[in-house]
Amino acid sequence: MRVLYTDGSASPNPGAGGFAVIEEGQPVCLGSEDGDTTNIRMEGLALISALEYLDGAVAEVRTDSEFWINVVTKWAPGWAAKGWKKKGGEIKNLDIVQKLYALYQGSHVKLVWLRGHDGEAGNELADEWANKARAGARLN
Repeated sequence: MRVLYTDGSASPNPGAGGFAVIEEGQPVCLGSEDGDTTNIRMEGLALISALEYLDGAVAEVRTDSEFWINVVTKWAPGWAAKGWKKKGGEIKNLDIVQKLYALYQGSHVKLVWLRGHDGEAGNELADEWANKARAGARLN
């Protein structure tokens, strides 16, 4: 089974941001947003890029963003059923939430949470490349 790692970075937070997707020890997707962004947005964009890159393939996507796993597996189904509204106010980063949820619904991906900065090589590499993407690195 294919295994991908994702991570996002913003420094300061909010500030310049970048994200990375790693497969077999190599970056396969790098990106950022113009202007100031947040770690949360970059983590979400990393997951979107991973699902788009997989294009329906069966895979495991490992991320240290428990927040985004909860969004797509627990919270988004209810928000979608209520017309993308939630009790208590607006849904932040709704553009990313909706796109990621739609991609996840049509995927064959298992999302796996892992503790960040805990020595797992793929996660450490994703963090390193997310920081490089924040600084402007891109794949050729």
